[in-house]
Amino acid sequence: MAHVPIEPTHVRWSGPKPQLDGPTLIAAFEGWNDAGDAATTAASHLADRWGCEQVAEIDPEPFFDFTSSRPMVRLNDSKARQISWPANEVRVVRLDDPAIDAVVLIGTEPQLRWRTFSEQLIALAASLEVRRVVTLGALLAEVPHSRDVEVYGSADDTGLRAELDLTPSSYEGPTGIVGVLSSAFMTAGYPTASFWSAVPSYMPAAPSPKAALALVKRVCTVMRAPVPTFDLEQRAEAYEREVTRIVAEDDETAEYVGRLEKAWDASRERSRPRTPLHDDPDRLVAEVEQFLRDSG
Repeated sequence: MAHVPIEPTHVRWSGPKPQLDGPTLIAAFEGWNDAGDAATTAASHLADRWGCEQVAEIDPEPFFDFTSSRPMVRLNDSKARQISWPANEVRVVRLDDPAIDAVVLIGTEPQLRWRTFSEQLIALAASLEVRRVVTLGALLAEVPHSRDVEVYGSADDTGLRAELDLTPSSYEGPTGIVGVLSSAFMTAGYPTASFWSAVPSYMPAAPSPKAALALVKRVCTVMRAPVPTFDLEQRAEAYEREVTRIVAEDDETAEYVGRLEKAWDASRERSRPRTPLHDDPDRLVAEVEQFLRDSG
């Protein structure tokens, strides 16, 4: 459907508004939706490797409680003090091979006025003639770090489900800005898909380049625009080695992870053959938890 451009009042443009050809908007946010920093790491990797140029940012003043998300003071090269505010940055790229355009939004989950924030991003999307939206997230789950990271995809738009071989989301419960934005964009008529990677719940504070790598690969498949991932692969391998070392130092944790690995392998064996895009995070977590209950 056609989207009538409405000037987003809280968007600060860095220069002239770019002219894009039906781009895909890819969005990821630090905070509740970003276990192991996987979603924002993936979005940043894509933006960097595609050579995206920053064209705008969202004014943080209406959307953040600065007593909770405090600005940071830094010294520049001239030793002058600068204030760094919570950022929601908009970057764009026009790729030649394949001939696609992308808008990448990398930000921080706001604390205030989520509906107004969503309206601003919808207005931004309309002004850039965005064709579809892809949101990225990462969740903590009872999964082992030593197995492949699965990416769970969902879409409520019929056409996008058919194109990407996805299913509607069955999740019910608390949500973050990613869930709110996905719903708002769908209501506004944008085909919207969401991809989430699972991060081991026993390592909640550790950044997970392994989960980020899985998201990068999935988005590259959707966009048909591969990017180099060697450095991210190296970081993912180092992450797995380090977590394995930490787990081995505690017998109780090692036993727990061993049970997770058995449950994961068993669930994979029972569900073959299948397409990873059909994975339901709720079903996966339920299977692992049932195995843990059965094994005491």
